[in-house]
Amino acid sequence: MKINSDTCYHIYNRGNNKDLIFFENENYIYFLNQFKKHVAPFCEVYSYCLMPNHFHFFIRINEAAPFERGIKNFFISYSKAINKKHERVGSLFQGRYKASEITSDSYYTTIITYIHQNPVIAGLVKNMEEYKYSSYATYLSAKETMLNKKEVLEWFGGLDSFIDHHKISLDDREINKRLKL
Repeated sequence: MKINSDTCYHIYNRGNNKDLIFFENENYIYFLNQFKKHVAPFCEVYSYCLMPNHFHFFIRINEAAPFERGIKNFFISYSKAINKKHERVGSLFQGRYKASEITSDSYYTTIITYIHQNPVIAGLVKNMEEYKYSSYATYLSAKETMLNKKEVLEWFGGLDSFIDHHKISLDDREINKRLKL
């Protein structure tokens, strides 16, 4: 898929053979730090969730060419570090990352909620705010972040509405159809 500037995307991928891409807490932290270094300068980040064998980001690309270089360097740096630390060889990820263009207002709302609900749906936690590797808890805090919280909270009509919207369970079939998973 061709990536365009000034366009929103759901970026995702999973481990090769559906294997783990995160083996320990430090891996998640390193992944986010590498993302901030290589990718975040070229996009607006609205939400993310790092699951043990896959990840999701919802972003708006500001500049396509530097973004493409940055995301390539991001995946190379993360894969090399994991392969070295865990004495493994070969591809960590299942091919190139996937990018689904966000094409409507309802898709914008759905993708943010879907990304944040992932750990609950997978049974990793009971409540979204408990999961350490998702942007959901960041929206509830006043911490500095790479997220464009202001735009997202305005979109939802404020923090209370954002929280209420996340309480609505999304139907897997509708999500998969919309996300083309």
